[in-house]
Amino acid sequence: MNTILKTGITLFLICALSSGLCGIVNSITAPLIAANVEKETLEARQVVSGGYEIGAGIESDDPLIASIMELTDGGERVGFELELLGSGYGGEFTIIASYLLDGTLLEAKMMANGETPGLGKKAEESWYMDMFKGKGGDTPLPGNKNDLDDPSLVSGASVTFNGVSNALRYGSEFVRNFKEV
Repeated sequence: MNTILKTGITLFLICALSSGLCGIVNSITAPLIAANVEKETLEARQVVSGGYEIGAGIESDDPLIASIMELTDGGERVGFELELLGSGYGGEFTIIASYLLDGTLLEAKMMANGETPGLGKKAEESWYMDMFKGKGGDTPLPGNKNDLDDPSLVSGASVTFNGVSNALRYGSEFVRNFKEV
């Protein structure tokens, strides 16, 4: 009985010490991680802005759009930059995408995601989003890989492609139908 109690107390102390150390490390690293995510988001916003000025933010009550930023040219609204929430093979992901007022996709960048390395992670590469660029206005965005010139580019990652495509098409439709409240 004495050995069991001694072992239990020892394990409790090890767990308490480990938990305390994890808490300390988290309190040190969490603000740094948040700052890095914010920096990456700001850099991505600049990259996908299509050369337009990023204007005021607009409240979003849409569960699939985390943020809406106005794109302006000389003070005149020309489009929007959206932070889209989607879902792929690896779970939820975030895409920052810019659109002209007619829903044409200017640029897009995959941000936070858990997609499969070597397959779904291709969505982080610039050529991947180029498959959608310039579409969404008069030319529909691809709905599935058969709508692409070369479907083999997304072979093995259909779920990721469908998730990205759905998110970008949703953003295009949102911009086309945007009405200020």
